[in-house]
Amino acid sequence: MNDQIQAIVTVLSLMNPAICAAMFTAAETDRPFDEKATDATKAALAILVILSIAALIGTRLLHVFGISLDAFMVAGGGVLAWMGFSMLNRHADAEASKSHQSLTPLILFAASPGTITGVITLSAVHTQLKLPITALISVAVATVCTWIVMLLAARFSSAQNGGGFLRDTMTRFMGLIVLSMGVQFALTGFHAFAKSGTVAG
Repeated sequence: MNDQIQAIVTVLSLMNPAICAAMFTAAETDRPFDEKATDATKAALAILVILSIAALIGTRLLHVFGISLDAFMVAGGGVLAWMGFSMLNRHADAEASKSHQSLTPLILFAASPGTITGVITLSAVHTQLKLPITALISVAVATVCTWIVMLLAARFSSAQNGGGFLRDTMTRFMGLIVLSMGVQFALTGFHAFAKSGTVAG
């Protein structure tokens, strides 16, 4: 039971529901609450599917291609950093011309390389009856918590008027966070990869 609680806390910290809610609010500005609720559910389901697949076949897939978790973090961190950089360079007028922003950055943030790596690690360590029960339960609980936080953020932001400046500022701030996390994942993976290579040598 203690291992399960620790696993849930780990996935929650990697998924970061608070930042997901902030990204969701920035992307869903000026939309009715029912549409926000529908989009939040779709995003949560996408996150759940991605992380569940990672829990079920992640370790096997990496093993098939001969990829270590450390190398995966380096590559995945690079992708996340690129995504954050793209968010930083978005223009407010371009975003204002759209009905609402894409939820792809939110999904990729919640199901980031760091989160996927954490889920795969949990699967490798806590595999029971050939099924990663601990990892799957942790993913389900963390996803539900994130979904609830997004709904609460959507409800409390419904009455607020989110202008273009606020939306652009929030997008750039979230982009900076995503970029920083990507760099952190890449550096952590590179350090671990280099250390393992030194030990092996």
